[in-house]
Amino acid sequence: MTARRRRGTALLVAAATVVFAGGCSGGGNAGGGSTGTPPGVEKPDLNVAVVPALDSAGFFVALYGGLFAKEGLHINFTPATSSDTVISAQVKGQYDITGGNYVSYIQAEAAGQANLNIFAEASVMEPGTQGIYVTPNSPIKSLAELKGKTVAINAPKNILYLLAASVLAEHGLAANSVTFVTNIPFPAMPAALKAGKIDAAVLPEPFASIAEQADGAVPLVDLDQGATTSFPVAGYVVTKQWAEKYPRTLAAFDTALEEGQAIADSNRAAVEQAMEDLPMTPVPLGVSKQIASVMTLDNYPFTSGPPGGVDKVRLQRVVEVMQQFLKFNSAFNINSMLLGG
Repeated sequence: MTARRRRGTALLVAAATVVFAGGCSGGGNAGGGSTGTPPGVEKPDLNVAVVPALDSAGFFVALYGGLFAKEGLHINFTPATSSDTVISAQVKGQYDITGGNYVSYIQAEAAGQANLNIFAEASVMEPGTQGIYVTPNSPIKSLAELKGKTVAINAPKNILYLLAASVLAEHGLAANSVTFVTNIPFPAMPAALKAGKIDAAVLPEPFASIAEQADGAVPLVDLDQGATTSFPVAGYVVTKQWAEKYPRTLAAFDTALEEGQAIADSNRAAVEQAMEDLPMTPVPLGVSKQIASVMTLDNYPFTSGPPGGVDKVRLQRVVEVMQQFLKFNSAFNINSMLLGG
């Protein structure tokens, strides 16, 4: 059962202070040092691909705060363009665990391209965390003026497409009235917007704040409205076969992740530090202190039980909105992707 904010804030703030005392590890191979492998962990070295957006803050708090290392795990972190781009590699065994948007995971499951378990939630959208942005001198001043224009998202028909389609429909526009550009990763979107290669971009945090601070990008619309108000955005998955083969490793990973989620949900300073600690090579992902101080945070669900303690009703809502705006399989139920489901 989901345990949102059931732990005392004072306890979590204290935990965050301990976690970040003495600095954080950076780079792609982070774990905060080794504390040894607890008995029974089948696979201590894990390849994990996660989208480097603020939706993943709980993971980064755990990664750079040494929480995975405390569980005897060494994490080889790879920044993912989107969950859509890493699913096939995960199925092939290149990645043990991935984190990203639910829509792409659900589509892959329904199409028979993957056999996945969602074992933890990452984020639920808050006002200001996802939006459509234009340049300060753009002639586009309203959603109606997006008709016939190009809008960047980071993968085809993913969560950003769904959010944009929903808000467009709320304002009487069909999704096909704009052209979605899907080949630009988040870190490159602000520059592409500034250069005029696209007319607008759907940006999550921290990329939205980066575009605002660096280039004066202007929010055209907040996507936290209508059918997608407080919408579940991202989560963490393993293949069903992996979960069966490495149950104790999954439990250890989930323990650290949920501790990171709980800290992220109650301590802004911990989130800011984690996002500043993101790697700067080969692509700069770490944000400046200035950006960290102004970025808008998501809601970070957490549980205190075993892996798989997700909110089934919340995740089924993703399926229902996909059915509404993506003509998605009407018979699909999220139970097929839950541990023990």
